[in-house]
Amino acid sequence: MPPAGGTAADAADAATARDRGGDRLRFVGAATRRIARGIDLDEIVLGLCRATVPTFADAILVYLRDPLPVGDERPVGPVVLRLRRTDRIPLDPDTDSGRLPLLPSQPDLSPAVGGGPAAELCEVEAGGPLAEVLRGVRPVFGDSQAARAALPELLGEGPSVATGQRTVLAPLRGRRRVIGAAVFVRRPDRPPFEPDDLLVAAQLATHTALGVDKAVLYGREVYIADELQRTMLPDSLPQPTGVRLASRYLPAAETARVGGDWYDAIPLPGNRVALVVGDVMGHSMTSAAIMGQLRTTAQTLAGLDLPPQEVLHHLDEQAQRLGTDRMATCLYAVYDPVAHRIVVANAGHPPPLLLHRGGRAEVLRVPPGAPIGVGGVDFEAVELDAPAGATLMLYTDGLVESRMRDVWTGIEQLRERLTATARLTGPNPPPLEPLCDEVLDMLGPGDRDDDVALLAARFEGIAPSDVAYWFLDPKAQTAGQARRLARRALARWDLDDLTDAVELLVSEVVTNAVRYAERPITLRLLRTDVLRCEVGDDVPQLPRLRQARPSDEGGRGLYLVNRMARRWGATRLSTGKVVWFELAMPS
Repeated sequence: MPPAGGTAADAADAATARDRGGDRLRFVGAATRRIARGIDLDEIVLGLCRATVPTFADAILVYLRDPLPVGDERPVGPVVLRLRRTDRIPLDPDTDSGRLPLLPSQPDLSPAVGGGPAAELCEVEAGGPLAEVLRGVRPVFGDSQAARAALPELLGEGPSVATGQRTVLAPLRGRRRVIGAAVFVRRPDRPPFEPDDLLVAAQLATHTALGVDKAVLYGREVYIADELQRTMLPDSLPQPTGVRLASRYLPAAETARVGGDWYDAIPLPGNRVALVVGDVMGHSMTSAAIMGQLRTTAQTLAGLDLPPQEVLHHLDEQAQRLGTDRMATCLYAVYDPVAHRIVVANAGHPPPLLLHRGGRAEVLRVPPGAPIGVGGVDFEAVELDAPAGATLMLYTDGLVESRMRDVWTGIEQLRERLTATARLTGPNPPPLEPLCDEVLDMLGPGDRDDDVALLAARFEGIAPSDVAYWFLDPKAQTAGQARRLARRALARWDLDDLTDAVELLVSEVVTNAVRYAERPITLRLLRTDVLRCEVGDDVPQLPRLRQARPSDEGGRGLYLVNRMARRWGATRLSTGKVVWFELAMPS
Protein backbone atom coordinates (compact mmCIF):
# COMPACT_ATOMS: atom_id res chain seq x y z
CA MET A 1 0.00 0.00 0.00
CA PRO A 2 1.23 3.56 -0.68
CA PRO A 3 2.91 5.46 2.14
CA ALA A 4 0.78 7.77 4.30
CA GLY A 5 0.08 11.00 2.53
CA GLY A 6 1.24 9.60 -0.83
CA THR A 7 -0.25 8.01 -3.89
CA ALA A 8 0.40 4.74 -5.64
CA ALA A 9 2.33 6.67 -8.29
CA ASP A 10 4.62 8.11 -5.61
CA ALA A 11 5.28 4.63 -4.28
CA ALA A 12 6.09 3.36 -7.77
CA ASP A 13 8.50 6.26 -8.33
CA ALA A 14 10.21 5.55 -5.01
CA ALA A 15 10.57 1.88 -5.89
CA THR A 16 11.96 2.76 -9.29
CA ALA A 17 14.47 5.13 -7.70
CA ARG A 18 15.54 2.42 -5.28
CA ASP A 19 15.98 -0.03 -8.15
CA ARG A 20 18.03 2.49 -10.09
CA GLY A 21 20.15 3.17 -7.03
CA GLY A 22 20.74 -0.53 -6.52
CA ASP A 23 21.63 -0.97 -10.19
CA ARG A 24 24.12 1.88 -9.96
CA LEU A 25 25.76 0.38 -6.88
CA ARG A 26 26.07 -3.03 -8.54
CA PHE A 27 27.45 -1.43 -11.70
CA VAL A 28 30.00 0.63 -9.80
CA GLY A 29 31.12 -2.42 -7.83
CA ALA A 30 31.56 -4.55 -10.95
CA ALA A 31 33.24 -1.75 -12.90
CA THR A 32 35.75 -0.88 -10.17
CA ARG A 33 36.66 -4.54 -9.74
CA ARG A 34 37.29 -4.80 -13.46
CA ILE A 35 39.46 -1.69 -13.45
CA ALA A 36 41.38 -2.89 -10.40
CA ARG A 37 42.29 -6.18 -12.11
CA GLY A 38 44.57 -4.34 -14.49
CA ILE A 39 48.29 -4.33 -13.78
CA ASP A 40 49.72 -2.22 -16.55
CA LEU A 41 48.47 1.04 -18.00
CA ASP A 42 46.74 -0.40 -21.06
CA GLU A 43 44.88 -3.01 -19.01
CA ILE A 44 43.51 -0.38 -16.62
CA VAL A 45 42.34 1.98 -19.38
CA LEU A 46 40.84 -0.93 -21.30
CA GLY A 47 39.07 -2.05 -18.13
CA LEU A 48 37.44 1.39 -17.83
CA CYS A 49 36.30 1.30 -21.46
CA ARG A 50 34.93 -2.23 -21.31
CA ALA A 51 33.17 -1.58 -18.00
CA THR A 52 31.36 1.57 -19.15
CA VAL A 53 30.48 0.87 -22.80
CA PRO A 54 27.60 0.22 -23.40
CA THR A 55 26.33 -0.21 -19.82
CA PHE A 56 26.94 3.35 -18.67
CA ALA A 57 27.75 5.23 -21.89
CA ASP A 58 27.63 4.62 -25.62
CA ALA A 59 31.11 6.06 -26.20
CA ILE A 60 34.13 7.09 -24.18
CA LEU A 61 37.36 8.98 -24.73
CA VAL A 62 40.23 8.61 -22.26
CA TYR A 63 42.95 11.26 -22.16
CA LEU A 64 46.09 10.89 -20.05
CA ARG A 65 48.96 13.26 -19.36
CA ASP A 66 51.96 12.88 -21.61
CA PRO A 67 54.33 12.11 -20.04
CA LEU A 68 52.67 10.69 -16.97
CA PRO A 69 54.28 11.95 -13.74
CA VAL A 70 55.75 9.28 -11.48
CA GLY A 71 55.45 9.44 -7.70
CA ASP A 72 56.40 12.80 -6.23
CA GLU A 73 58.27 14.10 -9.27
CA ARG A 74 57.14 17.51 -10.45
CA PRO A 75 56.38 17.71 -14.17
CA VAL A 76 58.08 20.52 -16.04
CA GLY A 77 56.55 22.43 -18.91
CA PRO A 78 52.88 22.73 -19.87
CA VAL A 79 50.29 20.04 -19.14
CA VAL A 80 49.71 17.96 -22.28
CA LEU A 81 46.90 15.41 -22.58
CA ARG A 82 47.13 12.60 -25.12
CA LEU A 83 44.17 10.54 -26.34
CA ARG A 84 45.03 7.14 -24.90
CA ARG A 85 42.00 5.11 -25.97
CA THR A 86 38.46 5.36 -27.31
CA ASP A 87 35.57 2.91 -27.30
CA ARG A 88 31.98 2.92 -28.59
CA ILE A 89 29.00 0.76 -29.46
CA PRO A 90 28.71 -0.14 -33.16
CA LEU A 91 26.97 2.33 -35.40
CA ASP A 92 23.59 1.21 -36.77
CA PRO A 93 23.01 3.10 -40.06
CA ASP A 94 19.29 2.26 -40.04
CA THR A 95 18.59 4.01 -36.75
CA ASP A 96 21.43 6.52 -36.31
CA SER A 97 21.26 9.79 -38.13
CA GLY A 98 22.20 13.43 -37.71
CA ARG A 99 24.91 14.73 -35.43
CA LEU A 100 25.50 11.71 -33.19
CA PRO A 101 28.10 11.66 -30.43
CA LEU A 102 29.68 8.40 -31.60
CA LEU A 103 33.27 7.25 -31.73
CA PRO A 104 34.80 4.81 -34.17
CA SER A 105 36.16 1.72 -32.41
CA GLN A 106 39.80 0.86 -31.81
CA PRO A 107 42.42 0.82 -33.21
CA ASP A 108 41.45 4.08 -34.92
CA LEU A 109 42.57 6.83 -32.56
CA SER A 110 40.85 9.65 -34.47
CA PRO A 111 37.28 9.31 -33.17
CA ALA A 112 34.41 11.28 -34.54
CA VAL A 113 32.37 13.13 -31.99
CA GLY A 114 29.47 14.75 -33.71
CA GLY A 115 31.09 14.24 -37.11
CA GLY A 116 34.69 15.47 -36.64
CA PRO A 117 37.96 13.87 -35.51
CA ALA A 118 38.94 14.44 -31.88
CA ALA A 119 42.40 15.84 -31.26
CA GLU A 120 44.99 13.30 -30.16
CA LEU A 121 47.01 15.93 -28.29
CA CYS A 122 45.76 18.78 -26.18
CA GLU A 123 47.92 21.33 -24.42
CA VAL A 124 46.00 22.56 -21.39
CA GLU A 125 46.13 26.33 -21.26
CA ALA A 126 47.06 27.55 -17.80
CA GLY A 127 44.06 29.33 -16.30
CA GLY A 128 41.86 28.25 -19.23
CA PRO A 129 38.43 26.60 -19.04
CA LEU A 130 39.79 23.05 -19.29
CA ALA A 131 42.32 23.71 -16.54
CA GLU A 132 39.50 25.02 -14.33
CA VAL A 133 37.41 21.87 -14.86
CA LEU A 134 40.38 19.60 -14.17
CA ARG A 135 41.23 21.57 -11.04
CA GLY A 136 37.66 21.24 -9.82
CA VAL A 137 38.02 17.43 -9.79
CA ARG A 138 34.25 16.73 -9.87
CA PRO A 139 32.64 15.53 -13.15
CA VAL A 140 30.40 18.01 -14.98
CA PHE A 141 27.63 17.68 -17.55
CA GLY A 142 28.48 18.61 -21.12
CA ASP A 143 25.84 21.37 -21.19
CA SER A 144 27.27 23.13 -18.15
CA GLN A 145 28.96 26.46 -18.72
CA ALA A 146 32.35 25.08 -17.66
CA ALA A 147 32.13 22.03 -19.93
CA ARG A 148 30.90 23.98 -22.98
CA ALA A 149 34.11 25.99 -22.85
CA ALA A 150 36.41 23.12 -21.85
CA LEU A 151 35.31 20.42 -24.33
CA PRO A 152 36.35 22.31 -27.50
CA GLU A 153 39.77 22.84 -25.95
CA LEU A 154 40.04 19.13 -25.20
CA LEU A 155 38.51 17.68 -28.39
CA GLY A 156 39.69 20.28 -30.87
CA GLU A 157 37.75 22.74 -33.00
CA GLY A 158 36.09 20.20 -35.31
CA PRO A 159 34.11 17.91 -33.00
CA SER A 160 31.09 18.87 -31.00
CA VAL A 161 28.84 16.94 -28.64
CA ALA A 162 25.10 16.70 -28.38
CA THR A 163 23.29 19.25 -26.27
CA GLY A 164 21.66 18.36 -22.99
CA GLN A 165 22.93 16.01 -20.37
CA ARG A 166 24.34 13.47 -22.82
CA THR A 167 28.01 14.14 -22.13
CA VAL A 168 29.98 13.96 -18.90
CA LEU A 169 33.49 15.36 -18.57
CA ALA A 170 35.29 13.68 -15.66
CA PRO A 171 38.79 14.66 -14.50
CA LEU A 172 41.07 11.74 -13.62
CA ARG A 173 42.84 12.64 -10.40
CA GLY A 174 45.48 10.39 -8.88
CA ARG A 175 46.96 10.57 -5.41
CA ARG A 176 48.68 13.88 -5.95
CA ARG A 177 47.52 15.56 -9.14
CA VAL A 178 45.19 15.42 -12.12
CA ILE A 179 46.55 12.90 -14.61
CA GLY A 180 43.91 13.02 -17.34
CA ALA A 181 40.27 13.24 -18.27
CA ALA A 182 37.47 10.96 -19.49
CA VAL A 183 34.54 11.96 -21.68
CA PHE A 184 31.39 9.79 -21.44
CA VAL A 185 28.80 10.18 -24.24
CA ARG A 186 25.23 8.90 -24.69
CA ARG A 187 23.21 8.72 -27.90
CA PRO A 188 20.05 10.77 -28.47
CA ASP A 189 17.79 7.70 -28.37
CA ARG A 190 18.95 6.83 -24.86
CA PRO A 191 17.96 8.54 -21.60
CA PRO A 192 20.35 11.36 -20.73
CA PHE A 193 22.66 11.25 -17.76
CA GLU A 194 21.12 12.02 -14.38
CA PRO A 195 22.68 13.87 -11.45
CA ASP A 196 23.37 10.55 -9.71
CA ASP A 197 25.39 9.50 -12.78
CA LEU A 198 27.87 12.20 -11.92
CA LEU A 199 28.62 10.26 -8.73
CA VAL A 200 29.09 7.10 -10.80
CA ALA A 201 31.45 8.93 -13.17
CA ALA A 202 33.38 10.26 -10.18
CA GLN A 203 33.80 6.74 -8.80
CA LEU A 204 34.96 5.41 -12.17
CA ALA A 205 37.36 8.31 -12.63
CA THR A 206 38.82 7.95 -9.13
CA HIS A 207 39.45 4.21 -9.40
CA THR A 208 40.89 4.62 -12.89
CA ALA A 209 43.25 7.41 -11.80
CA LEU A 210 44.45 5.44 -8.77
CA GLY A 211 44.98 2.41 -11.00
CA VAL A 212 46.98 4.49 -13.47
CA ASP A 213 49.11 5.81 -10.60
CA LYS A 214 49.71 2.24 -9.44
CA ALA A 215 50.59 1.06 -12.94
CA VAL A 216 53.03 3.91 -13.52
CA LEU A 217 54.78 3.33 -10.19
CA TYR A 218 54.91 -0.43 -10.79
CA GLY A 219 56.22 0.07 -14.31
CA ARG A 220 58.91 2.43 -13.08
CA GLU A 221 59.95 0.03 -10.32
CA VAL A 222 60.16 -2.87 -12.76
CA TYR A 223 62.11 -0.74 -15.23
CA ILE A 224 64.57 0.44 -12.58
CA ALA A 225 65.08 -3.07 -11.20
CA ASP A 226 65.46 -4.54 -14.68
CA GLU A 227 67.98 -1.87 -15.66
CA LEU A 228 69.76 -2.31 -12.34
CA GLN A 229 70.10 -6.01 -12.95
CA ARG A 230 71.18 -5.68 -16.56
CA THR A 231 73.81 -3.06 -15.78
CA MET A 232 75.24 -5.39 -13.15
CA LEU A 233 75.69 -8.14 -15.74
CA PRO A 234 78.77 -8.06 -18.01
CA ASP A 235 78.45 -5.82 -21.06
CA SER A 236 80.65 -8.29 -22.92
CA LEU A 237 82.60 -11.40 -22.09
CA PRO A 238 86.40 -11.48 -22.10
CA GLN A 239 88.23 -13.45 -24.77
CA PRO A 240 90.86 -15.40 -22.82
CA THR A 241 93.26 -17.66 -24.67
CA GLY A 242 92.30 -21.32 -24.72
CA VAL A 243 88.55 -20.95 -24.20
CA ARG A 244 85.62 -19.44 -26.07
CA LEU A 245 82.65 -18.05 -24.17
CA ALA A 246 78.99 -17.29 -24.87
CA SER A 247 76.18 -16.18 -22.58
CA ARG A 248 72.48 -15.48 -22.48
CA TYR A 249 70.18 -13.71 -20.02
CA LEU A 250 66.39 -13.75 -20.12
CA PRO A 251 64.15 -11.93 -17.62
CA ALA A 252 61.18 -13.75 -16.15
CA ALA A 253 57.57 -13.25 -17.20
CA GLU A 254 56.04 -9.78 -16.91
CA THR A 255 54.43 -10.59 -13.58
CA ALA A 256 57.71 -11.56 -11.88
CA ARG A 257 60.50 -10.40 -14.14
CA VAL A 258 62.88 -8.93 -11.58
CA GLY A 259 65.34 -11.52 -10.32
CA GLY A 260 68.85 -11.98 -9.07
CA ASP A 261 70.53 -14.27 -11.61
CA TRP A 262 74.04 -13.41 -12.73
CA TYR A 263 77.00 -14.85 -14.62
CA ASP A 264 80.60 -13.79 -15.03
CA ALA A 265 83.89 -14.78 -16.65
CA ILE A 266 87.01 -13.42 -14.94
CA PRO A 267 90.53 -13.80 -16.43
CA LEU A 268 93.08 -15.11 -13.93
CA PRO A 269 96.88 -15.37 -13.98
CA GLY A 270 98.36 -18.10 -16.13
CA ASN A 271 95.68 -17.78 -18.84
CA ARG A 272 93.15 -19.37 -16.49
CA VAL A 273 89.59 -18.10 -16.32
CA ALA A 274 87.01 -18.19 -13.52
CA LEU A 275 83.48 -19.08 -14.63
CA VAL A 276 80.72 -18.00 -12.27
CA VAL A 277 76.94 -18.33 -12.27
CA GLY A 278 74.65 -17.49 -9.37
CA ASP A 279 71.06 -16.91 -8.36
CA VAL A 280 69.87 -14.72 -5.48
CA MET A 281 66.61 -16.01 -4.05
CA GLY A 282 63.56 -13.78 -4.52
CA HIS A 283 62.21 -11.40 -7.14
CA SER A 284 62.61 -7.76 -6.21
CA MET A 285 64.90 -4.78 -6.46
CA THR A 286 66.51 -6.03 -3.28
CA SER A 287 67.38 -9.30 -5.04
CA ALA A 288 68.96 -7.39 -7.91
CA ALA A 289 70.94 -5.18 -5.52
CA ILE A 290 72.22 -8.18 -3.52
CA MET A 291 73.16 -9.85 -6.79
CA GLY A 292 75.29 -6.85 -7.68
CA GLN A 293 77.06 -6.93 -4.30
CA LEU A 294 77.77 -10.66 -4.51
CA ARG A 295 79.02 -10.37 -8.07
CA THR A 296 81.37 -7.56 -7.10
CA THR A 297 82.60 -9.60 -4.12
CA ALA A 298 83.21 -12.61 -6.38
CA GLN A 299 85.24 -10.48 -8.78
CA THR A 300 87.35 -9.15 -5.91
CA LEU A 301 87.94 -12.64 -4.53
CA ALA A 302 88.83 -13.92 -8.00
CA GLY A 303 91.45 -11.18 -8.22
CA LEU A 304 93.09 -12.69 -5.15
CA ASP A 305 93.28 -16.03 -6.99
CA LEU A 306 91.67 -17.93 -4.13
CA PRO A 307 90.60 -21.56 -4.61
CA PRO A 308 86.94 -21.98 -5.61
CA GLN A 309 85.88 -23.35 -2.24
CA GLU A 310 87.48 -20.37 -0.50
CA VAL A 311 85.66 -17.97 -2.81
CA LEU A 312 82.33 -19.55 -1.87
CA HIS A 313 83.25 -19.42 1.81
CA HIS A 314 83.90 -15.67 1.65
CA LEU A 315 80.73 -15.13 -0.41
CA ASP A 316 78.82 -16.96 2.34
CA GLU A 317 80.27 -14.61 4.93
CA GLN A 318 79.39 -11.57 2.81
CA ALA A 319 75.79 -12.76 2.38
CA GLN A 320 75.46 -13.12 6.16
CA ARG A 321 76.73 -9.57 6.63
CA LEU A 322 74.03 -8.35 4.23
CA GLY A 323 71.26 -9.90 6.35
CA THR A 324 70.02 -13.11 7.90
CA ASP A 325 67.66 -13.88 5.01
CA ARG A 326 70.07 -13.08 2.16
CA MET A 327 70.54 -16.40 0.42
CA ALA A 328 71.82 -17.35 -3.01
CA THR A 329 73.13 -20.31 -4.94
CA CYS A 330 76.43 -20.09 -6.79
CA LEU A 331 78.73 -22.27 -8.84
CA TYR A 332 82.38 -21.20 -9.20
CA ALA A 333 84.77 -22.96 -11.59
CA VAL A 334 88.36 -22.25 -12.66
CA TYR A 335 89.56 -23.55 -16.02
CA ASP A 336 93.28 -24.02 -16.73
CA PRO A 337 93.91 -24.28 -20.49
CA VAL A 338 97.51 -25.41 -19.98
CA ALA A 339 96.67 -28.32 -17.67
CA HIS A 340 93.32 -29.02 -19.44
CA ARG A 341 91.67 -29.27 -16.04
CA ILE A 342 88.81 -27.52 -14.28
CA VAL A 343 88.24 -27.07 -10.54
CA VAL A 344 84.58 -26.65 -9.50
CA ALA A 345 82.90 -25.76 -6.20
CA ASN A 346 79.15 -25.56 -5.70
CA ALA A 347 76.89 -23.75 -3.23
CA GLY A 348 73.45 -25.26 -3.68
CA HIS A 349 73.36 -24.59 -7.44
CA PRO A 350 72.14 -26.94 -10.20
CA PRO A 351 75.09 -29.06 -11.44
CA PRO A 352 76.91 -28.09 -14.66
CA LEU A 353 76.71 -30.16 -17.83
CA LEU A 354 79.67 -31.12 -20.01
CA LEU A 355 79.12 -31.77 -23.71
CA HIS A 356 82.00 -33.87 -25.05
CA ARG A 357 83.39 -33.51 -28.53
CA GLY A 358 81.83 -36.79 -29.66
CA GLY A 359 78.32 -35.62 -28.73
CA ARG A 360 77.92 -37.23 -25.32
CA ALA A 361 76.50 -34.93 -22.64
CA GLU A 362 76.89 -35.68 -18.95
CA VAL A 363 75.87 -34.10 -15.67
CA LEU A 364 79.07 -33.45 -13.74
CA ARG A 365 79.32 -35.01 -10.30
CA VAL A 366 79.90 -31.95 -8.14
CA PRO A 367 79.07 -31.92 -4.41
CA PRO A 368 75.93 -29.74 -4.15
CA GLY A 369 76.87 -27.87 -0.98
CA ALA A 370 74.62 -25.51 0.97
CA PRO A 371 73.40 -22.19 -0.45
CA ILE A 372 75.35 -19.02 0.25
CA GLY A 373 74.04 -17.29 3.35
CA VAL A 374 73.34 -20.43 5.42
CA GLY A 375 76.58 -20.00 7.33
CA GLY A 376 78.74 -22.48 9.22
CA VAL A 377 79.18 -24.94 6.32
CA ASP A 378 82.23 -26.05 4.36
CA PHE A 379 82.39 -26.09 0.59
CA GLU A 380 84.14 -28.81 -1.34
CA ALA A 381 85.93 -28.47 -4.68
CA VAL A 382 86.52 -31.22 -7.24
CA GLU A 383 89.07 -31.27 -10.06
CA LEU A 384 87.93 -32.71 -13.38
CA ASP A 385 89.28 -33.22 -16.88
CA ALA A 386 88.46 -30.46 -19.37
CA PRO A 387 89.31 -32.01 -22.75
CA ALA A 388 89.75 -29.81 -25.80
CA GLY A 389 86.55 -29.48 -27.81
CA ALA A 390 84.27 -30.07 -24.81
CA THR A 391 81.66 -27.48 -23.78
CA LEU A 392 80.80 -26.63 -20.19
CA MET A 393 77.25 -25.37 -19.64
CA LEU A 394 76.50 -23.33 -16.50
CA TYR A 395 72.92 -22.15 -15.91
CA THR A 396 70.43 -21.02 -13.30
CA ASP A 397 67.39 -22.99 -12.19
CA GLY A 398 65.03 -20.87 -14.28
CA LEU A 399 66.21 -22.88 -17.29
CA VAL A 400 65.37 -26.31 -15.88
CA GLU A 401 62.69 -25.78 -13.22
CA SER A 402 59.14 -24.43 -13.54
CA ARG A 403 55.56 -25.16 -12.54
CA MET A 404 55.49 -27.71 -15.37
CA ARG A 405 58.52 -29.78 -14.29
CA ASP A 406 60.85 -30.38 -11.39
CA VAL A 407 64.52 -29.47 -11.51
CA TRP A 408 65.89 -32.97 -12.19
CA THR A 409 63.43 -33.54 -15.02
CA GLY A 410 64.56 -30.24 -16.50
CA ILE A 411 68.25 -31.16 -16.14
CA GLU A 412 67.65 -34.43 -17.97
CA GLN A 413 65.79 -32.58 -20.73
CA LEU A 414 68.71 -30.16 -21.00
CA ARG A 415 71.16 -33.07 -21.30
CA GLU A 416 69.03 -34.62 -24.04
CA ARG A 417 68.80 -31.30 -25.86
CA LEU A 418 72.58 -30.91 -25.83
CA THR A 419 73.05 -34.45 -27.12
CA ALA A 420 70.51 -33.98 -29.91
CA THR A 421 72.07 -30.69 -30.98
CA ALA A 422 75.56 -32.20 -31.05
CA ARG A 423 74.39 -35.00 -33.36
CA LEU A 424 73.54 -32.43 -36.03
CA THR A 425 77.21 -31.41 -36.41
CA GLY A 426 78.72 -34.89 -36.33
CA PRO A 427 82.25 -35.20 -34.95
CA ASN A 428 82.75 -31.43 -34.75
CA PRO A 429 81.38 -29.58 -31.72
CA PRO A 430 78.31 -27.42 -32.47
CA PRO A 431 78.90 -23.65 -32.86
CA LEU A 432 78.69 -22.02 -29.46
CA GLU A 433 76.23 -19.17 -30.11
CA PRO A 434 73.62 -21.33 -31.92
CA LEU A 435 74.05 -23.93 -29.16
CA CYS A 436 72.97 -21.36 -26.56
CA ASP A 437 69.93 -20.48 -28.68
CA GLU A 438 69.01 -24.15 -28.96
CA VAL A 439 69.22 -24.53 -25.19
CA LEU A 440 66.88 -21.58 -24.62
CA ASP A 441 64.39 -23.04 -27.11
CA MET A 442 63.61 -25.76 -24.57
CA LEU A 443 61.73 -23.14 -22.56
CA GLY A 444 58.00 -23.45 -23.17
CA PRO A 445 55.41 -20.67 -22.85
CA GLY A 446 54.66 -21.71 -19.26
CA ASP A 447 58.29 -22.05 -18.20
CA ARG A 448 59.17 -18.39 -17.63
CA ASP A 449 58.45 -18.18 -13.91
CA ASP A 450 62.05 -17.18 -13.20
CA ASP A 451 64.83 -15.34 -14.98
CA VAL A 452 67.50 -17.38 -16.76
CA ALA A 453 71.26 -16.92 -16.89
CA LEU A 454 73.35 -19.15 -19.14
CA LEU A 455 77.14 -19.29 -19.55
CA ALA A 456 78.76 -21.67 -22.04
CA ALA A 457 82.53 -22.30 -22.25
CA ARG A 458 84.13 -24.17 -25.16
CA PHE A 459 87.48 -25.59 -24.02
CA GLU A 460 90.25 -25.25 -26.59
CA GLY A 461 93.27 -25.44 -24.31
CA ILE A 462 96.89 -24.60 -24.98
CA ALA A 463 99.09 -27.35 -26.40
CA PRO A 464 102.11 -28.41 -24.28
CA SER A 465 104.36 -27.60 -27.23
CA ASP A 466 103.30 -23.94 -26.89
CA VAL A 467 104.35 -23.70 -23.23
CA ALA A 468 107.83 -23.31 -21.72
CA TYR A 469 108.10 -23.39 -17.90
CA TRP A 470 111.03 -23.15 -15.49
CA PHE A 471 111.80 -22.84 -11.76
CA LEU A 472 114.75 -20.53 -11.09
CA ASP A 473 116.67 -19.92 -7.86
CA PRO A 474 116.69 -16.29 -6.68
CA LYS A 475 120.38 -15.58 -7.34
CA ALA A 476 122.28 -12.77 -8.99
CA GLN A 477 122.98 -14.97 -12.02
CA THR A 478 119.28 -15.82 -12.53
CA ALA A 479 118.56 -12.93 -14.90
CA GLY A 480 121.21 -14.16 -17.33
CA GLN A 481 119.91 -17.74 -17.06
CA ALA A 482 116.36 -16.50 -17.79
CA ARG A 483 117.57 -14.69 -20.92
CA ARG A 484 119.26 -17.85 -22.26
CA LEU A 485 116.20 -20.02 -21.57
CA ALA A 486 113.88 -17.53 -23.27
CA ARG A 487 116.20 -17.30 -26.29
CA ARG A 488 116.17 -21.09 -26.75
CA ALA A 489 112.37 -21.26 -26.51
CA LEU A 490 111.94 -18.49 -29.08
CA ALA A 491 114.36 -20.26 -31.44
CA ARG A 492 112.35 -23.47 -31.07
CA TRP A 493 109.16 -21.57 -31.99
CA ASP A 494 110.79 -19.69 -34.90
CA LEU A 495 110.24 -16.37 -33.13
CA ASP A 496 113.78 -15.03 -33.42
CA ASP A 497 112.42 -11.59 -34.36
CA LEU A 498 111.23 -11.20 -30.76
CA THR A 499 114.47 -12.32 -29.13
CA ASP A 500 115.94 -8.90 -28.35
CA ALA A 501 112.72 -7.48 -26.88
CA VAL A 502 111.95 -10.62 -24.86
CA GLU A 503 115.48 -10.89 -23.44
CA LEU A 504 115.45 -7.25 -22.33
CA LEU A 505 112.01 -7.39 -20.68
CA VAL A 506 112.52 -10.81 -19.12
CA SER A 507 115.81 -9.61 -17.64
CA GLU A 508 114.15 -6.54 -16.09
CA VAL A 509 111.20 -8.43 -14.58
CA VAL A 510 113.32 -11.34 -13.31
CA THR A 511 115.83 -8.93 -11.77
CA ASN A 512 113.03 -7.25 -9.79
CA ALA A 513 111.73 -10.65 -8.64
CA VAL A 514 115.17 -11.92 -7.58
CA ARG A 515 115.83 -8.78 -5.53
CA TYR A 516 113.14 -9.61 -2.94
CA ALA A 517 112.19 -13.29 -3.41
CA GLU A 518 113.23 -15.92 -0.88
CA ARG A 519 111.93 -18.99 -2.70
CA PRO A 520 112.43 -20.14 -6.31
CA ILE A 521 110.77 -17.90 -8.88
CA THR A 522 108.85 -19.17 -11.92
CA LEU A 523 109.26 -18.19 -15.55
CA ARG A 524 106.71 -19.24 -18.12
CA LEU A 525 106.36 -18.43 -21.83
CA LEU A 526 103.14 -19.15 -23.72
CA ARG A 527 102.76 -19.00 -27.49
CA THR A 528 99.22 -18.31 -28.62
CA ASP A 529 97.96 -15.42 -30.73
CA VAL A 530 100.45 -13.37 -28.67
CA LEU A 531 103.63 -14.22 -26.84
CA ARG A 532 103.02 -14.04 -23.10
CA CYS A 533 105.70 -14.05 -20.42
CA GLU A 534 104.90 -14.61 -16.71
CA VAL A 535 107.28 -14.27 -13.78
CA GLY A 536 106.07 -15.39 -10.36
CA ASP A 537 107.60 -14.93 -6.92
CA ASP A 538 106.65 -15.22 -3.23
CA VAL A 539 106.45 -11.47 -2.54
CA PRO A 540 102.83 -10.19 -2.35
CA GLN A 541 103.62 -6.48 -2.93
CA LEU A 542 102.70 -5.44 -6.45
CA PRO A 543 105.13 -3.33 -8.47
CA ARG A 544 104.12 0.23 -9.33
CA LEU A 545 105.05 2.11 -12.45
CA ARG A 546 106.87 5.33 -11.62
CA GLN A 547 109.07 7.83 -13.37
CA ALA A 548 112.70 7.40 -12.26
CA ARG A 549 114.67 10.53 -11.40
CA PRO A 550 117.95 11.23 -13.24
CA SER A 551 119.92 10.46 -10.06
CA ASP A 552 118.26 7.03 -9.53
CA GLU A 553 120.33 3.98 -10.40
CA GLY A 554 117.25 1.79 -10.94
CA GLY A 555 113.46 2.07 -11.24
CA ARG A 556 113.31 1.98 -15.04
CA GLY A 557 112.44 -1.70 -15.52
CA LEU A 558 108.65 -1.34 -15.51
CA TYR A 559 108.97 1.83 -17.57
CA LEU A 560 110.63 -0.22 -20.33
CA VAL A 561 107.97 -2.94 -19.99
CA ASN A 562 105.21 -0.33 -20.26
CA ARG A 563 106.77 1.20 -23.39
CA MET A 564 107.66 -1.99 -25.26
CA ALA A 565 104.97 -4.53 -24.30
CA ARG A 566 101.58 -4.78 -25.95
CA ARG A 567 100.02 -5.25 -22.52
CA TRP A 568 101.33 -5.91 -19.04
CA GLY A 569 100.05 -6.32 -15.51
CA ALA A 570 100.61 -7.77 -12.06
CA THR A 571 98.29 -10.01 -10.02
CA ARG A 572 98.54 -10.80 -6.33
CA LEU A 573 98.24 -14.51 -5.51
CA SER A 574 97.73 -16.34 -2.22
CA THR A 575 101.39 -17.42 -2.49
CA GLY A 576 102.84 -14.16 -3.84
CA LYS A 577 102.36 -12.46 -7.18
CA VAL A 578 102.76 -12.81 -10.94
CA VAL A 579 104.05 -10.07 -13.23
CA TRP A 580 103.27 -10.62 -16.91
CA PHE A 581 103.60 -8.95 -20.27
CA GLU A 582 102.53 -9.70 -23.83
CA LEU A 583 104.18 -9.02 -27.18
CA ALA A 584 102.47 -9.12 -30.56
CA MET A 585 103.48 -11.99 -32.81
CA PRO A 586 105.55 -11.02 -35.87
CA SER A 587 103.54 -10.86 -39.06
